[in-house]
Amino acid sequence: MDWVSLLLSLRLAGWTVAILLPVAVFAGRFLAYRSFAGKGLVEALVMLPLVLPPTVLGFYLLVSLGARSPIGQGWQALFGGPLVFTFPGLLIASVIFNLPFAIQPAQRGFESIPVALREAAACCGMSPLRALRRVELPLAWPGLMTAMALTFAHTLGEFGIVLMVGGSIPGQTKTIAISIYDKVQGFDMAGAAVMSATLLAISLVTIWLTFWLSARLGRRLS
Repeated sequence: MDWVSLLLSLRLAGWTVAILLPVAVFAGRFLAYRSFAGKGLVEALVMLPLVLPPTVLGFYLLVSLGARSPIGQGWQALFGGPLVFTFPGLLIASVIFNLPFAIQPAQRGFESIPVALREAAACCGMSPLRALRRVELPLAWPGLMTAMALTFAHTLGEFGIVLMVGGSIPGQTKTIAISIYDKVQGFDMAGAAVMSATLLAISLVTIWLTFWLSARLGRRLS
């Protein structure tokens, strides 16, 4: 069992969820409540990582974050090292390719809140921030939990983009998915089976826990 790669994957998934949770809340809420010219295009751009082949998205991320790009040059000037083939670069890529898994369920969660409840909160004198905290978030929480679970599980299993942007550097960018691939390439089927079963169990528990917490919250709110 490659514990180093597993811990790296869990660390990457945890940071990705932590970054995308506030993004999902505010972007999902904005898309759920606002109508504006070009909204369909914005929603299509958010969903684009879901339908693009990982190699295509990985290529554009590699070019955008590479040493010749403004982002890569700025990072080099600030931190004295490249951005690609490092954990920070891998994290940026993870955040981008998980956008649809985070924002879309959150948007559906906010869309499920009746307009009358939001209007009642405003009539009671609640500020938008307080209404978000006291009224909207508890009702949209099942959608947000789904977003976090999908983001976490998808990050653990992503292979193509991780390999292109991060490479396979042990302890820095070699995730559990890449480690499984290396085991298969080395004909270590027993090692690959153990790691695959571990990844399957973690993903299954994550999704089950999300459903259980959502159902429990639903009973409390009903």
